[in-house]
Amino acid sequence: MHGVTMTEVSLAWLLTKTTSPVVGATKLHHIEGAAKAVDLALTPWRRTSPPPQKKSMCGLPETKRSENEKDT
Repeated sequence: MHGVTMTEVSLAWLLTKTTSPVVGATKLHHIEGAAKAVDLALTPWRRTSPPPQKKSMCGLPETKRSENEKDT
C-alpha cells in the first residue's frame, strides 16, 4: 500500500521505543529491511472505523446490567 513491508513498519515502531541491535538477522534482506526502517517516519494512528464490540464468553454481545443484577 505504501511501499514498505510490515517488517519495516514494526522495526520503525520499535525504534521509537528503544534502540536495540538486530538479533538473529541471518540474511541480507533482514539487514536491508532494518536499515530502511531507520529512515521510515511513522504518522500517528487514527481509527477509521468504530471499535469492535466486546463479546461475552459465549459469543453474544455484552449488555449493560441493571443495578439489581450487578455482583456485590
